[in-house]
Amino acid sequence: MDATSHTLPLPPWRSNPQGQPRRIGVELEMSGLTLDALARAAADYLGTEISVKGRYERTLRGDAAGDWTIELDFHLLKTMGQEDRAPGDLMQSAEDMLAWVAESLVPLEIVSPPLPMKRLGEVEGLIARLRKAGAKGTGDHPVNAFGMQFNPEVPSEDPATLLAYLRAFLCLYDWLVRRADIDLTRRITSYIDPFPVDYVRLVTAPGYAPDLAGLIDDYLYYNPTRNRALDLLPLFSHLDPERVRAITADPLIKPRPTFHYRLPDCRIDRPDWGLHLAWGDWLQVERLAADPERLAGCCSDFHDFISRPAIERWLGDWADEVEGRWLDL
Repeated sequence: MDATSHTLPLPPWRSNPQGQPRRIGVELEMSGLTLDALARAAADYLGTEISVKGRYERTLRGDAAGDWTIELDFHLLKTMGQEDRAPGDLMQSAEDMLAWVAESLVPLEIVSPPLPMKRLGEVEGLIARLRKAGAKGTGDHPVNAFGMQFNPEVPSEDPATLLAYLRAFLCLYDWLVRRADIDLTRRITSYIDPFPVDYVRLVTAPGYAPDLAGLIDDYLYYNPTRNRALDLLPLFSHLDPERVRAITADPLIKPRPTFHYRLPDCRIDRPDWGLHLAWGDWLQVERLAADPERLAGCCSDFHDFISRPAIERWLGDWADEVEGRWLDL
């Protein structure tokens, strides 16, 4: 670790359901480095050892929080890369072709273990180190659709708390999108689709107060997909795996007691970019969720806004309304 680490602010709710400090996972997609060069740069910064797992995955061991993963973000190729090949094997030729295609289209990804939130500044320092090593982000090439994802641990599994976060996110979504200034390549993919308007109206309605089963059922009915800017399927799979599996058997859903915030781009090659930008925006969600009176007022106004005819919503600017009245600045 070096002196490039920063101290980032923490959310109002700082403990998990077990009373321990909340943790957060961070995922960064990038290009510009080979798998081994990325692993070496990260291991050097983190003070960890590199373990080889197949031809397209590396594990960094020795961090007290757990293992870091560095991989080519291509499930089929990772599976093939763990198989032994005899010389001249036809499958090796197929794998080589896939790897050649993937080199220009598929990002490398570095995935942290669940880190205490106070260590987010170290991730900021890691970003600076990888930038210096040559990492490239979303804006480096027209086909790059690289993101940065947060997995903040929930402070409570109580449905009222989870609903407060969901409402806060929906209320702030337009503002978050404007702040994130999402690259065109990512906007035209389905990875971060907005929530359906009918679902937003349901959740922000004043009388909406489901139990946990109802909260999950409503979410699954309108959102049986991981492709949301705030993906709650990992959380709901952790809380009620059978209920989720009855609707979607997507093997990429990984149960965990976290929110999965997928909106931000990864612009790691830009000197003015860092984790602190998206983290500061996410903290507005945290603060609104933790402020019942402000959340109720914002939610009421937002529900009125999205209940207007489509042309009025289109002519209005809810993001301006949020910035002028509902942020904790």
